[in-house]
Formats: sequence, C-alpha cells, structure tokens
Amino acid sequence: MSFKIYTRTGDKGQTSLIGGTRIPKSHIRIEAYGTVDELNSWLGYVSDQQGSPSLREDIKAIQDRLFTIGSSLACDPDKDTKMEIPDLLEHDILFLEQGIDRMTETLPELKNFVLPGGHAGASSCHIARCVCRKAERICVAMLEENQMVPDIIIRYLNRLSDYLFVVARYILHQNQGTETIWQPRKS
Repeated sequence: MSFKIYTRTGDKGQTSLIGGTRIPKSHIRIEAYGTVDELNSWLGYVSDQQGSPSLREDIKAIQDRLFTIGSSLACDPDKDTKMEIPDLLEHDILFLEQGIDRMTETLPELKNFVLPGGHAGASSCHIARCVCRKAERICVAMLEENQMVPDIIIRYLNRLSDYLFVVARYILHQNQGTETIWQPRKS
C-alpha cells in the first residue's frame, strides 16, 4: 500500500524541521532549504537539455549534494535528529573546482562581462546560477541571525554558482553559440 503525499499538517502555515520542531513556513530556515530545492529543480531542467552524458552525470551528483544541503538546513540545530544525515565533504567542493578547471580549458578567455543567453541550455543554467546565489545569500542571512549553517554549505554554494557560470559558457560553446559581450551604454 502506498502512502499519501498530503498530511494536512501544514494547512495552517506551519511545518516541521527534522527533529520535530514546528516553525512557520515563512521562517528563514524554510526559505533556505526551499531555495536549495528550487535550485535542484532548475538543475534537473538544465540536465534534461544536455546532450553530454558526462555533464548529466556531474549534474546528477550535484543534485545529490543539494539534497544533502537541504537535509542539513532542514534539521533543528538544537535537537538530536535521531536520523543519519549525509555530510557535505571538502571533496565535493574540489569536484566543482576540478569541473570548472576542466571546462575553462576548452573555453575562450573571458575578458568582459557577458549577457546571459544565446542557447536555451545556457540560459537555463544562468537561471540556476542566480537561484544558487540566492540560496547562498539566504544562508549568509541565517548566519547573521545567529542561525546555525555549516560553513561548508556556504562555500559549496559559492563554488557551485561559479561552476554554473562556467557550465553556461560551456553549453553555449558546445552548441556553437555566441557570447554577447555587455557593452555599457555611454551617456
């Protein structure tokens, strides 16, 4: 027998953290892991537009790490969760850095700001990059509100947004697209 997806426990604007604590759905912790979930969904969309099996596999690994981040952010830091939550590791950041370096070797040198666009896959990756930056900003805001956020999460999100920028350029170049250089208007 399958379980029902709805519980009705959130009908009054409250939700539970891992550990059982009830908080408003507007709480910054919910905003943080909800934005990570939004990012994960965008990465699914980016992956679905890919012809490169290796890039799809890399994105799948990143999506797994985003579930790890979401799990960490969904925990009540003041309670024992009684569940084993996976850890984000230094190796996960190194994975992103190595991907950035590998793709950058194949790209023309970047000397200017570029406008997002030129190919649907690249554009969707830019959207994911922006959502990633938003998740990072929310996590930093949590720290400013004395909410516990592991340092590695902020570092991972920071590196992931760099990675997504490079992936957007990589997708554009793999599809023979042209980068549009930002040319500021002169008054």
